[in-house]
Amino acid sequence: MSKAEWRSRITVERRSLVSEERAREASALAVAAARLPGEVVCAYVPFGTEPGSPLLLDQLLDQGKRVLLPIVPPEPGPLEWAAYEGPSSLGPGLLRGLLEPTGRRLGPDTLREADLVLIPALAVDDEGVRLGRGAGYYDRSLSFAAPGAGLVAVVRDAELVRALPAEPHDVRMTGVLTPDQGAAPRPVIH
Repeated sequence: MSKAEWRSRITVERRSLVSEERAREASALAVAAARLPGEVVCAYVPFGTEPGSPLLLDQLLDQGKRVLLPIVPPEPGPLEWAAYEGPSSLGPGLLRGLLEPTGRRLGPDTLREADLVLIPALAVDDEGVRLGRGAGYYDRSLSFAAPGAGLVAVVRDAELVRALPAEPHDVRMTGVLTPDQGAAPRPVIH
C-alpha cells in the first residue's frame, strides 16, 4: 500500500474505536510511559484520534521530569518547543483543535536537551519506519535530537506493521510505545 492508502486505512480504524477502548488505551499508555527513562521528555498533546491523553503528560510531570511540547510554526518547518506545566499551561494552537503550551517558545534546537522524544504516529514498521500525518513537521524536527536520544513512536498495538513505504527523509524510530505491549525497540530482530 502507498502512504496515502495506509493513512486512510488507519484513520478509518481509529475513528471506529469506541470511547471506552480509547480511554483504556490512553490509561495504559500513561502507565507504560511512566516507566520510560529520561529526565527531559519531549511529548505531545493528542490531537484528533492520536493515542494517549493529557494523563500521560501529568504522569511524567509527577515523576519530576521536564516535559516539552511542540508548537506548530506558522510556516512549514521544524517544530518549536515550550515547557508543559500542567493543563492550565495549554491553549489553542495553530491547527484547529490542537492544544499547545502557552509559555515561552524555546526554539527547534531545544530538542537536543531531550533524553526521550515521544512522537505521534499512525503506524510503525519492524524497521522503525514511522508513518505520520504527512505534514513533515517531525521529520524536519528530529534532526535536532541529540545522538542517543530515544525516538519512540506512540501507536495502538494494531498499528505495528511488518513494512511501510519509506522515503530517504523519513527518520527511523528507535522504539515504540503501545497500550498492550508497552515499550519495545525498533528495529525488530526476527
